[in-house]
Amino acid sequence: MDALFQVQTSVPSSMAKRPCPSQNPRIPTFTQMDLLLEAFLGLSDSSSICIDFSFERLLDSLPSDLDQTRLIDRALQMGTYLLEAGKRSARKRATKHNSVVWALPPDLTIKVFSMLDAQSLCFATATCSMFHKCAMDPSCYSNIDLTTVSPRVNNAVVSTMIHRAGNSLQSLKLGIVPGPTSSPGSCQPLVYNVSSFSWNDKRSRQGKESSVLTRSCLNPLGGASTPGMLLKTLHLYNIERMDSPSLRAALSTCPSLLDLEIVGLHVELRQTLMSVIENCPLIERLFFESSKTGRDDSLKSPTCVDLVQKCPRLVSLALRGFKLHDYKVRILVKGLRRLKYVDFSTSYSITGSFLRNLGNNIGGNLLEVLILRDCMHLKEMEVARFMTSLLAGDFKFLRHLDISNREGLASEDDWYERCYNSSYFEIEQMLESEVNSDTSLPTQLSSDTSDSMFISSSESSYNSDQGSGNEDGRDAGYVIFEESSDEVDYLAL
Repeated sequence: MDALFQVQTSVPSSMAKRPCPSQNPRIPTFTQMDLLLEAFLGLSDSSSICIDFSFERLLDSLPSDLDQTRLIDRALQMGTYLLEAGKRSARKRATKHNSVVWALPPDLTIKVFSMLDAQSLCFATATCSMFHKCAMDPSCYSNIDLTTVSPRVNNAVVSTMIHRAGNSLQSLKLGIVPGPTSSPGSCQPLVYNVSSFSWNDKRSRQGKESSVLTRSCLNPLGGASTPGMLLKTLHLYNIERMDSPSLRAALSTCPSLLDLEIVGLHVELRQTLMSVIENCPLIERLFFESSKTGRDDSLKSPTCVDLVQKCPRLVSLALRGFKLHDYKVRILVKGLRRLKYVDFSTSYSITGSFLRNLGNNIGGNLLEVLILRDCMHLKEMEVARFMTSLLAGDFKFLRHLDISNREGLASEDDWYERCYNSSYFEIEQMLESEVNSDTSLPTQLSSDTSDSMFISSSESSYNSDQGSGNEDGRDAGYVIFEESSDEVDYLAL
């Protein structure tokens, strides 16, 4: 055994490296190296104590300390070479074994992998080379969901996933969600205070980038292969550093977008809707929840009109937590004739007057879900009138209605008190300024859609008797916006 050690350790270290197949073609006969290696590996049947004693005797036989050090280094090096060769051969055998025993052909394997979530797909990729090859197919990344409950994903991860998907990208979901996505008809808030996470949750680890998505996380959508061209679904949740210009740039690369969900981003409603109008004419579902409930009053009537005219395929519309007034809501609901799902929860200024005669005419009569949860100015009187029309046979397709309110519906006794407590005068000043900015709107609507405008006689008389729903019990000192018949009853082309 000692002689074998002596012969083995005297072999130059360069001979222990794996030979290059192109320079050393494989031959059927054993070389001296093969015979020595076979004899050396035969020692594995011996006990570790025997090998240890043999090595110690060989070490003691060397005269100088330098020679002993070299012997130890060569032994360690030889062990490393053998370990690497063993692992490499084990992987090759495992790959060959998997390809033989794996029941599915590559195309079905790719199909299965395309149904996995991102984390499971990464685990499958690291299993073996066969799985890695299948998992690199672009179709496996057509639906990317990188939403988490804490910061774990950065721009590099998003970029890698999008580049792997290429033109096969169909769906992209990013950001931090507080829990499972709520189902249709639910009003679970999805806005999350990302700043509540400590820096330890976001900071870089072991030289890696920090787990924070920035405003440039969507830049790969407009890359060389234009992955955003065929993107159908885009969901963004609580990305703290996203801003309006970055979001608009991303939407400009997604002309085929059908489903857009934006929650908790620091972006303006009007600018975002304008970008949707300009770039996403095929959109069918729009869900937008404000990060600053009740403070975004940027939406103007012309923007509502443009949305109705340029995005007529909208079936589901949710605008949560914005300052929306009844005449704007009415433009949207009456104009978007395919609407089935509407959610204006936590809207600051809705009184419910837009519900009048909504279900018996074109526009609004196809509603299946109507959610007005926690609209603090929603009037009990308007809800009662809506219920009466519902019992009379209007809204035949309505199957879900949510008008729950933590403070109860606004009655005549407390409605103006709520307005006082909610800076009502500031709201009315905003309304008055918007009236001045929208003076040309009725003319525009009448010239563009003269054939699509109507006011039914019953609704005209109803409005003349009841007004807009904002003037009940008012004083002479109040500045109240009167809804014009042109805006209230606008019907889209």
